[in-house]
Amino acid sequence: MDRFQEMQVFAAVAQDQGFSAAARRLGMSAASVTRAVAALEKRIGTQLLTRTTRSVHLSEAGQRFLEDCRRILAEVQEAEDSAAGSHAQPRGQLTITAPVLFGELFVTPLTVGYLNQFPEVTINALLVDRVVSMVEEGIDVAVRIGELPDSNQHAIRVGEVRRVICASPEFLAKRGKPLHPNDLDGAPIIATSSIGQLRTWPFLEAGEPLNIRPEPRLVVTANQAAITAASLGLGLTRVLSYQVASKVAAGELEIVLADFELPPLPIHVVYHGGRKAPVRVRSFVDFAVKVLREHPALRG
Repeated sequence: MDRFQEMQVFAAVAQDQGFSAAARRLGMSAASVTRAVAALEKRIGTQLLTRTTRSVHLSEAGQRFLEDCRRILAEVQEAEDSAAGSHAQPRGQLTITAPVLFGELFVTPLTVGYLNQFPEVTINALLVDRVVSMVEEGIDVAVRIGELPDSNQHAIRVGEVRRVICASPEFLAKRGKPLHPNDLDGAPIIATSSIGQLRTWPFLEAGEPLNIRPEPRLVVTANQAAITAASLGLGLTRVLSYQVASKVAAGELEIVLADFELPPLPIHVVYHGGRKAPVRVRSFVDFAVKVLREHPALRG
C-alpha cells in the first residue's frame, strides 16, 4: 500500500473513530486497515492513534498529521480534477477562524450558505477570541478585526466596526446621557474580562488621546453577557458596533459619546496562497467577501 492510500486509511479511521467502521466504508478488511495504520506509524516513528478496547482516539501527533493528510489528499484530488477539466468544483477540508461573537453572528450563517452551495466541502470553524496562528494551527481562512501586521498573507477588506459605548434608553432616561467621557466617572459600568479588553477605555477629544479608567459594577467574561446586562438597564458598556447593531436598531440599546470614538477598526478576510490557493479556499473567500461586504452592520 502506498503512502497516499495509507493516508486515506488513517483519515477514515480518525473520522469514524474505529478500524471496523473505516474498513466498512473503504470496502476493506479490518485487518488490512489495522496493518496500514501500523505501517504508517512505524514509518513515521510515532503513535498516531490511541487505542482502547472500546474506542480509538487521535494522539497529539495524530491530530496534527490528520490535518496535513486532509490537506494533501484534497490537493491531490484537486490536481486530478484540474487535469480532468473539473477544477471549478471545490472539495475537501477547510479550516477557518473568527472571533466568537462575530463567528456566531456572521461567519456561521455564511458558512451554512457556502456548504449548501458546495456539498463536497467540509469545514472546521475555530471561533475563539484570540489571534490564531494560521500556520501553526493549520488555518486556511481567518476573519480579523483590527489592523493587520505585515505578513505574506493575502487580505481583503470587507468592512469596518466602531468601538462604542451604549446603554438602554431606560437607563439613560433615568441617569442622564453622558456628554463627555469624564461623565463615566462614578457611573454604573459593565466591563468584560475577555482577551483583548482593556481596563482603560480610550477616546479622542479634538484629535488628542483621552483615557478613562472606569470602575466596573459588573465584570463578565463574555461580551454577550455585558450586552445583555446593558439591555436590562444595569449600566453602560463598551463593545464593538456589530455586536449591538440589532439591539440598537430595535431600540433596546442607544449609543452615546459617538463624538469621542476612536477611528473604526477594519475587518479583513485573510488567507494563504493568493491565486495559487486551493479552489475550496478561493471559493470560500469569494463567498465570504461578497456576503460580509453586503451586511449593513459592518459599514462602520
